[in-house]
Amino acid sequence: MSPRRTGRRRDDEPPPLRTEGVPVLEAHPDGDWYVRTMTGTAAVKTYRCPGCDHEITPGQPHLVCWRSGDEGNRRHWHRPCWQARDRRRLR
Repeated sequence: MSPRRTGRRRDDEPPPLRTEGVPVLEAHPDGDWYVRTMTGTAAVKTYRCPGCDHEITPGQPHLVCWRSGDEGNRRHWHRPCWQARDRRRLR
């Protein structure tokens, strides 16, 4: 009998992308970004928005954004913070 393989990922691999929303490619002055909407029911963890430095709590709809080609560096944003990010400095 061969040992069982687990479905665990290696620590150096980015977590798999969730598919609640379809990512949309947006062009910005700092490059192309994928933006995916997270519904309140899909948001099950607490995140910190890089735009305002406030928490995004479980159950709160928000956006998941990452630079094209950099899926391992996804960030969770409040929608208004993402929309205003070109107009203010990140905290």
